[in-house]
Order: sequence, then C-alpha cells, then structure tokens
Amino acid sequence: MSTVTKKELIERLAEQSGLKRQDVRKVVQGFLDEIINELGKGNRLEFRDFGVFDVRERAERIAQNPKTLERVVVPAKRTARFRVGRLMKQCVDTGAAVPVLTGAGTGDE
Repeated sequence: MSTVTKKELIERLAEQSGLKRQDVRKVVQGFLDEIINELGKGNRLEFRDFGVFDVRERAERIAQNPKTLERVVVPAKRTARFRVGRLMKQCVDTGAAVPVLTGAGTGDE
C-alpha cells in the first residue's frame, strides 16, 4: 500500500483529461477549498456513490492525562466527518478500480 499525493493525483488527472497541469491544479485546489469552506459554515456535502462530508458537535468531556493521572476538561468542539458512499465502499472492499472519469457529463452531482 502506498500514499498518493495531491501532486500525483493532479498529474494523473491532467494526463487522463488532456488538460494542463496548472489548470487541473486550480480545479482540484478550488474543489478542496470549497469543501473546507462549506464544512466551516456547518453545511453537509453529499457526493452520490462517493460519500458524505458533514460536521458533528463533540460534547465537552472529562479526560485523564495518562502520565499524571490528572483529570482535565476537554472543551466541546466541531469536527468534520466523512461517511463512505456505496461505490467507494464496493471498490475498496473488492479492490476494483472505478472507470476513469465516471459520470462525466451525466449531470449526476
């Protein structure tokens, strides 16, 4: 198992689409920025078959420092959560690849 970086992903997408790397980089970064902005507003993002991003509220809780055994209050906070969609779950489970540029032009957002 290896790690794929954003740069490698951009290079693959540029090669597959025939677009310039700089253009693909702008689109990918814009997409990621919009996800962050929407989650920051507390909105939910749903990408059919891929998954759902949403924001959850974590309640304040009491935790314990493992070294000193001192009890500390962990304040409430908001955290992002991702739930896997049907197609991603299926591909991860079976190891199958998704066809390149699936759903392109179908209007299935």
